[in-house]
Amino acid sequence: MDTKAFKRSLQQSENYHRKGFGHEDEVAEVMQSAYQSSLIQQIRENNYTLQRGDVTIRLAQAFGFCWGVERAVAIAYETRQHFPTERIWITNEIIHNPSVNQHLVDMQVDFIPVEKSEKDFSVVDRGDVVILPAFGASVQEMQALNDKGCKIVDTTCPWVSKVWNTVEKHKKKVCTSIIHGKYNHEETVATSSFAGKYLIVLNLREAEYVSNYILNGGDREEFLAKFSKACSAGFDPDKDLEQVGIANQTTMLKSETEQIGKLFEKTMMRKYGPDRLNEHFQSFNTICDATQERQDAMISLVEEKLDLMLVIGGFNSSNTTHLQEMAIEKKLPSYHIDCAERILSGNRIEHKPLGGDLAIAEGWLPTGKIVVGVTSGASTPDKVVEDAIERIFEMKV
Repeated sequence: MDTKAFKRSLQQSENYHRKGFGHEDEVAEVMQSAYQSSLIQQIRENNYTLQRGDVTIRLAQAFGFCWGVERAVAIAYETRQHFPTERIWITNEIIHNPSVNQHLVDMQVDFIPVEKSEKDFSVVDRGDVVILPAFGASVQEMQALNDKGCKIVDTTCPWVSKVWNTVEKHKKKVCTSIIHGKYNHEETVATSSFAGKYLIVLNLREAEYVSNYILNGGDREEFLAKFSKACSAGFDPDKDLEQVGIANQTTMLKSETEQIGKLFEKTMMRKYGPDRLNEHFQSFNTICDATQERQDAMISLVEEKLDLMLVIGGFNSSNTTHLQEMAIEKKLPSYHIDCAERILSGNRIEHKPLGGDLAIAEGWLPTGKIVVGVTSGASTPDKVVEDAIERIFEMKV
């Protein structure tokens, strides 16, 4: 499929909507009431610090809702106002935050059902409205919806669209797109659908494995087994790694994406020589500004004298998970929760350890005076952060 031509054709369709519908004022009131917080604004104005009794809260200087997320949620709300009687669907979570997604359910926005890891678009009828979430949707999904004649409301974050443009440039140059991301994350699924040949690497360790294969060869069958779910159909590591370009899932750890880019630049330079680097390697900056700002703020926060770190965000939120990783790297007690209700009575907290299942920690708040670092993922409203902070204060009274 010529993805560029299809995208251009879709965008010219009267059934395709990429912007709001003129209900900004009404939606702004709803969002302010549901998601904003006077307490969080007070903390911001007080040098990101709040003290009550024995508890000092130190808030990261960049956290929570990013522009792309706020835009996606606002457009979704406008959609309900603009189409008050139509059946409205969404192809995935609008963002990785349970309270925001529940709000959409309450507004009678239905989620496309999933059967055996496949979305069932048979429920969608001609004339229905379908929202594409901030993470985007694959070319195949957009094609299926377009063929059904439904109205498509595209809230894809512009930073994600920028990555799609990058992999399309790789395809034009017959480069394999090496995508730093999680192969089953909806954003990476969408990005890979715009690519030609692609290979998805989860981390620097996997990238080093690929680099070694480029330089020294290796066991082809082992390679294909290792990346069986993370490469394009018919991928051949002996042919398809001669020209590569770098792209990323926008919520991955910025520093690791940069390391992977530099690794492959050096790899292709060693393999083909500096004078032929441009023939075999392409790199464009596709790191999301908001992700970078939140990670930079977290780096600064964990350098302070903290007793523990509270990370707030959806459990399936990639950018939130990476914030938690940064606290763990500093050997700082860290607790990842998705809402204030996870903070239980009796000095207990239900949290998600990195890479593990939900667990309950006893005695998580130390006695005496404590300093608690707080941050939240890009899909977390300020109101959720406020509720968690207030709950900590209640526990220490």
